[in-house]
Amino acid sequence: MVENKVDIIEREYIIPLRSGWKRVPRYKRANKAIKTIKEFLVRHMKIRDRDLNKVRIDKRLNELIWLRGIKKPPVKVKVKVKKEGEILRVESIELPDRIKFKKIRGEKVDKQAKEAVEKKKTLLEKAKASQQKSKEEPSEEKVEENKQEQKKKSAVVEAGKNIEKAAAKQSKHVSSAKMKEPKHQQRKALAK
Repeated sequence: MVENKVDIIEREYIIPLRSGWKRVPRYKRANKAIKTIKEFLVRHMKIRDRDLNKVRIDKRLNELIWLRGIKKPPVKVKVKVKKEGEILRVESIELPDRIKFKKIRGEKVDKQAKEAVEKKKTLLEKAKASQQKSKEEPSEEKVEENKQEQKKKSAVVEAGKNIEKAAAKQSKHVSSAKMKEPKHQQRKALAK
């Protein structure tokens, strides 16, 4: 079996965006800025066929471009690029404070989620181990407790049956001379 070695190339660029987005209408500027980043990297990182779909832009870089809205993207961006085979992964080097805090919070949430998953896995493993032990060796105390519980359940069921029989006998001897009352009251005008 032959393993493919993927060459990972890392580079840093300062990408000028103004010349790209200045030529389009204001309501398309942020979109054009993203496209300008992709075009720049495809040209400088030597991607075959200049395929823009091979460039993956990081979520934080996208937030940086869109931070001031669609009409005012940044003039230039400092990025770090990793080339893995034919795919480029782009992330921003310098982030404003707002996005830094957001990134830190996101990492913290991810870390807590991983810890919770690991904790849950360990608890499940412990539970499985304890179940296997209990299945293998039922102790005498547990056997006696199970017998007592079964006796209690059967006694409750028998008592319920006896009560039902007594109620049935009593209902046989009760006269049913009561007249049935209508479900709905009649209107007074009709009752006369």
